[in-house]
Amino acid sequence: MIRIGLIGCGNIGHIIAGHADGIRIVALFDRFFERAQDLHKVTGARAHEHFESFIHDEFDILVEAASVNAVRQYAMDALAQGKDLVIMSVGALADPGFRDELRESARRNKKRIYIPSGAIFGLDNLKVGRISPVTKLLLRTIKSPESLGVEANERRLIFSGKAHECIKAYPKNVNVSVAMSLAAGRDVDVELWVDPAVDRNVHEVIMEGDFGETAIRVTNVPSPENPATSYLAALSILSLLKGLEDPIVVGT
Repeated sequence: MIRIGLIGCGNIGHIIAGHADGIRIVALFDRFFERAQDLHKVTGARAHEHFESFIHDEFDILVEAASVNAVRQYAMDALAQGKDLVIMSVGALADPGFRDELRESARRNKKRIYIPSGAIFGLDNLKVGRISPVTKLLLRTIKSPESLGVEANERRLIFSGKAHECIKAYPKNVNVSVAMSLAAGRDVDVELWVDPAVDRNVHEVIMEGDFGETAIRVTNVPSPENPATSYLAALSILSLLKGLEDPIVVGT
């Protein structure tokens, strides 16, 4: 059974705990210690007030479900302590220098870094962009004003540019664009729209290349406790973890 240590004991942490069949949550850490204590009551896992004691607990994989800052602060130490990583806040990897440091540390320590599919489908197929030329790769995301933390009385475009630029302005909302960039091996074009008429997060992926054309539209139910996070994104972590021990690997 996979043993995990969980950083981030908020909404996503509770979703993971609620579907953790076949996964043993061993250790918990959150910058707000009371959150770790609350999740301890659900999981029985050890709640740690300090990262130093958390990282030395007996688990194999550190699952980050906290923030971009948490990845920057703790990921290198986790690899050095012999832990594999699952990174939910993939926006941290928009910085190529930090990404290269993490990759080198993982190689040096013979560890793996896993990126869940998050809030979209089709991430595996974007990997063809590393092999065959892609002429267009666009993510169009539409969210409610509440989800983005902005005021809007009508639908409007609030960002148009590259993924690495978008994640700086909206770090809690467009991790999916960075995941797409990593999968395809190129920076994704992003359109971010705010629309007061929507109550769900909408992602449209448009890709064109030598292989042909594809368009995917995903309408996600926001997590009840945090409208900035989709329920699908949280479930994708569980799907990744449960697939690690299966000898049959489906997908590219």
